[in-house]
Amino acid sequence: MFEITIREAENSELSIIQRMCSDTISAVCKKDYNNDQIKVWVSGIENTERWNNNLSDQYLLVAEFKDEIIGFISLKDGFYIDFLYVHKDYQSKGVAKKLYMEIEEKAITEKQLSLIADVSITAKPFFEKIGFKIIKERHVMLKGIELTNYKMEKSIV
Repeated sequence: MFEITIREAENSELSIIQRMCSDTISAVCKKDYNNDQIKVWVSGIENTERWNNNLSDQYLLVAEFKDEIIGFISLKDGFYIDFLYVHKDYQSKGVAKKLYMEIEEKAITEKQLSLIADVSITAKPFFEKIGFKIIKERHVMLKGIELTNYKMEKSIV
């Protein structure tokens, strides 16, 4: 494992995180989603006003390696993992797990009983590996395009 630093994100970094997120979806999720699905998914991320509003009330952590943001995770309302993305060049290197463990620790400290996430097909194996269970398969419509994801939950008590 290479040395990464986990820290709270700064508002000035939201555009960097946004770009990393869009690039990651476009590169990594194409094995599970078609071009139209990726395009509509990325369009939601690239809507800067929506992006900033969405993240303004969330607890955000970033993973840094050599002064570059290589991943991030967000926690909404103390129990909902809204975003977890790792840069396309740093997949399967323990970054997501390290980010997740920090969020789980925060949720435990705040006396949460479980964590919930809506997870892509691509991310489902990772979430299963760290102990999440599928509650429901979902088919979400975005701008007339259907995307499949999974509502997942993990007990943390």
